[in-house]
This record gives sequence, C-alpha cells and structure tokens, in this order.
Amino acid sequence: MANEGSTSLNRAIDILIALGSPAGTTQRGCGVGEVARMVDREKSQVSRTLKTLAEAGLVDRDPETLGYRLGWRLFTLAESAGNQRLTAVAPAVLRTLVARLGERAHLTVLQGDHVMTVLSEQPSARIQVADWVGRCSPVNSTSSGRALLMQHSDHEVRELLADVQFVASGPGAPRDVDDLLARLHQARLRGYVLTDEEFEPGLVAAAAPVLDARRRIVAAVNISAPKFRLGKGLNAAGRQVKAAADHLSRLLAAPAGTSAPFDPQHGRDHRAG
Repeated sequence: MANEGSTSLNRAIDILIALGSPAGTTQRGCGVGEVARMVDREKSQVSRTLKTLAEAGLVDRDPETLGYRLGWRLFTLAESAGNQRLTAVAPAVLRTLVARLGERAHLTVLQGDHVMTVLSEQPSARIQVADWVGRCSPVNSTSSGRALLMQHSDHEVRELLADVQFVASGPGAPRDVDDLLARLHQARLRGYVLTDEEFEPGLVAAAAPVLDARRRIVAAVNISAPKFRLGKGLNAAGRQVKAAADHLSRLLAAPAGTSAPFDPQHGRDHRAG
C-alpha cells in the first residue's frame, strides 16, 4: 500500500508540473489524453488522479472544452508560500540596511488605499518611539505607498484613489491625484521613491518595490528619518533601499534555501563560487 500511495503521489506531482509547463497552459486546457501523453502514464490512471486533484481544487476542468488547467487554490497556496518566505528572509535584509544607514527600516504591503507595515527594524541605539507593525498609513503621502503603486496604470491609480481626500499631512504632500501621478512617473524612472515632508513635517523617506517570482510587486522596503539627519543623504539612501528591495526580489525568485549576504553599501550580493 505504501508503494501504491507513493506512486499515486508521484503521478499527481508529474501532472501538476505538466499542467504548469508551457505546453500545459493553453487557453482551452489539456484533455485527459493530452495529459497522459505528457506524463507518459495510462489514461485511466491520469483520469482518476485529475479527478482527485479537481476535488481538492488544485486543478480546474473547463466545462466547455473539458480541458484541465492548474486551479486557483494552487495559486493561492503558492502566494501564501511566497509571503511566508518574504517575511522569513526580510528581517535580515532590513537589519543590514538599518546597520548601514542608522535609521529605522520597514517592510510594507498594500491594503486598499493604505499601506500596512508588516515588519520593522530599529537602530538598537535609539529608543523605539512607536510600534509600527500593523500600522496603516495613506498610500498617497508615503514613500512605500508610491513604491507599491509603481506597476499600477494611471487609470488604476485614479480608480484606487477616487474617494480619497488629499489632506496635506505635510507641507510637501501631493495636492491631488495628478500631482501624485507626476511624482509616480518620476519614481518609475529613478527606480525608487523619495519623499520630502509629505507624510509629516520634518520627515523624509525612501522606498523601493519588492517583486515576487512572477515579477509582481508584493511589498516595499522603506526607511524614514528626520530631515535634519538624512535630508542631504536621502538620494544615496534611496539607492541603498533599492538595493535591499532588489536583493529581496532575487531571494523570492531563487530556489528555496538560496541565500547570499547583502551589502547595501555597494548594492550587490556576494555569492560564493
């Protein structure tokens, strides 16, 4: 029985891999016979396995073409795994960035028209004045918010912020959506975001997007500090923030278990071999 179970599991794995390959991602899906040829298995065995996978939501069957494709539940599991990996590898990168810049660093995600901090690192020599984890801030006046919108089209940004009132929380805050879009276009060209007294008076910040294996923005790395302390070096800090975000993106795209020291001073990885 153990051998039979192992064979069934291997067959299911082969089928999922086949359906995720270029040959298996056709719009109409793949019929049982096609899948059987792809995995070099008997059609009756493949049919039974596909039925089990469909019942579990791991594959979907098109009611018109009767073709099979990967199910949404599998994508949900993959996204969950990616998020878990991000929160597992991000703290070390944030700590390195904090050690280099001497300022607090955060990892944020998009929550509607706000951004939420999910991880935060603070210089050990400084007193923690606020618990940032779980805190939400407006997307339109934060560096991380702008970084998280970098892949949004102008139309998508306008839709997202249609009901948002642009209250000037800082003297440098965007006046309206057109002002925000102009700044977003500049950030895309630069590759990272710089804000000067937008979120609150006297505060500057820098942020850059983190991409998953499918090259979608899933989070942002940002740092913030008083203007008197970081104002003159903000652009240089922005480049280091981008290097940290790019490093996290590479880790999310690499095979599980892959790691490499991150040097924010030079903005590159140091990989053995």
